[in-house]
Amino acid sequence: MQNPEPLQTTPRPQPQLSAFLGMGFRPLYPAGTFWAAASIGIWIFAPRLASGTLAGPAWHAHEMLWGFVATMAVGFLMTAGATWTGINPMQGKTLALACLLWTIARIGFLCASPLGFVIAAASELTFFALAAAALGRAVHTARNRRNYGIPWLVLALGAADGLYLLAAWQGDYSLLMQRFDAGLLCMAVIALLITRRVIPFFAMRAVEGLKIPMHERSGRWQLAAGALAVLFTLLQWHFALALALACTAFLCGVQLLDWKPLAVRRRPILWILYVGHACLGVGLLLAALHSLGLVQRAAIHVHVLAIGGFSVLIVGMMTRTALGHLGRPLVLDRMSKACYCLMLAAFVLRLIALAPSNASFVVLQLAAIAWIGAFALYLWRFVPMMIRPVPERGGPAKVLIKRS
Repeated sequence: MQNPEPLQTTPRPQPQLSAFLGMGFRPLYPAGTFWAAASIGIWIFAPRLASGTLAGPAWHAHEMLWGFVATMAVGFLMTAGATWTGINPMQGKTLALACLLWTIARIGFLCASPLGFVIAAASELTFFALAAAALGRAVHTARNRRNYGIPWLVLALGAADGLYLLAAWQGDYSLLMQRFDAGLLCMAVIALLITRRVIPFFAMRAVEGLKIPMHERSGRWQLAAGALAVLFTLLQWHFALALALACTAFLCGVQLLDWKPLAVRRRPILWILYVGHACLGVGLLLAALHSLGLVQRAAIHVHVLAIGGFSVLIVGMMTRTALGHLGRPLVLDRMSKACYCLMLAAFVLRLIALAPSNASFVVLQLAAIAWIGAFALYLWRFVPMMIRPVPERGGPAKVLIKRS
């Protein structure tokens, strides 16, 4: 028999509302993740629930882009903004108000009455305006000139949302899809800004001896080309749009190759971001070909961008930022890796389902199940951390007795 050995373990902190509302990612990541799963469940398995003013494909497109992807982008930018400026852009009651506005919008867009749509639209546009104002206050107070443009990008995303909702109210489907494309490209500009900054930074910190360029100059050209693509989409200048999209996609490829993807092949927390960045480039190239009439179905580039690009990046970024900001080691467990695998499976299955066949709807349902499973795993793994304060290191310890 061995003598009992005392093991020091830090007690798990209790849930605290102040901790949950302490940073933007804490409530917005779970909210956006839950809605990503729930809205796809509604769209695929209970579409009759989406029968309001914003109904059918219009509701699905809106909720995926603005209800999910843009919400996650706001959550990330609120968190990154605190790092960039040293000022937390939104917390406490203001963050609670933003979450309330977001929730009202999700419920309102499912309501059958026109009043529900109006309340939802007003709530959602106020949400984006509040987020842009909070980010603007932080970057200007800190005189963080490098990030002066970010609040305007969030405001542009909200403006595209407003134009989309106006077209939905007017019942103009052609105008609706044009404005959806503008919102999609606006989100792509924000995603490219984020990935160009975080991928080389994360990779060089994680892989010993790795030196890769930040691509600041190419990033500025890329953002300019992306902004022009948004403008040309609204003006319906198809050839100019194709050129702007092709330039943006080309720079994605240059950046990806310069970032030495083989160096991170054994690190899922990094290569998932590389995959997302690559899909942004492929999706933008397909969008350019669609603008020229060389690819007929818009659904192809939309889903490559939305799932392979935005959503793959989201699962990668929200695991990385959650672990880092919650004081956990940057090491993925099996559940997080399974989340990545399910998201990639959902992406592949969704593309397969675009091909006309007798099995298309079954494959679409499988894609939805994989998608829902990915986000359910994330919620199960990370929500218990997000509702608690960061554990104190070296704090009071609880003594356990280990017996042989």
